[in-house]
Amino acid sequence: MSSASVDSAALLRWYDEQARDLPWRRDGVTAWHILMSEIMLQQTPVVRVAPIWEEWVRRWPVPSLMAASSQADVLRAWGKLGYPRRALRLHECAGVLAGEHGDVVPTDVDVLLSLPGIGDYTARAVACFAYGQRVPVVDTNVRRVVARAVHGRADQGNPSAKRDMADVDALLPRTRDRAARFSAALMELGATVCTARTPDCDACPLPRCAWVEAGRPAYTGEPRKVQKFAGTDRQVRGKLMDVLRGTAHPVERAQLDLVWLSDPGQRDRALHSLLVDGLIEQTEDGLFALAGEGSR
Repeated sequence: MSSASVDSAALLRWYDEQARDLPWRRDGVTAWHILMSEIMLQQTPVVRVAPIWEEWVRRWPVPSLMAASSQADVLRAWGKLGYPRRALRLHECAGVLAGEHGDVVPTDVDVLLSLPGIGDYTARAVACFAYGQRVPVVDTNVRRVVARAVHGRADQGNPSAKRDMADVDALLPRTRDRAARFSAALMELGATVCTARTPDCDACPLPRCAWVEAGRPAYTGEPRKVQKFAGTDRQVRGKLMDVLRGTAHPVERAQLDLVWLSDPGQRDRALHSLLVDGLIEQTEDGLFALAGEGSR
């Protein structure tokens, strides 16, 4: 790591004054609510997540209530957040929390990692934001702030879990309370000020930034891996899921075929992948339905 660092006191003062009023940061929010928000926020903007999250908190305030609902109910409530496998894994996770953890989200990172659908980032985010633990929490925004403020680079390039977590761990204040707030503040800074395309350096609370001091050099590393959407199998999968979410009954194959006429082979591939992933199912008479609805 560079000799540059991040002024935690300045960052925390800024966060206390400027942090967005996000619903999962308010009083009364439980670890389960935070877990739901973290799953939803993966690759999905806050503005799309917030209203659906609030609906889910009202509908499923504890894991056992979600576990008692069908997979289809959860998939339908997921709407168009994208990557619907997240919804299925969250439903599975709710069942484990209800059956093995007394309806309570664990505090320990290693135990969190053992839950269905919970990876490194989500486990540490829940431990930090729900329980105030001193653990490095690294997302795209955090990586960008560290790359600029500490390393003097416009971007950190493609992720490296070991390197990125070591970088952030070295920056964390020693006390638990300050460390947890620092993690939230670092993420907030990247999301609202130190953004990817138009960083607002004049509004940055950090007194020093290695990237600014170096003259804000352009990124010269390996090209970032960018996921496209238009025309991909993921887009076709979404269109197929839209049809099934919009009906309470299994539908004929012909109804699904209409969503993607330009490339029948791609449509067939997308439909097959949804079956393999367990997001949809086929009835004995050849109709298609959301997971859990084919046997009704």
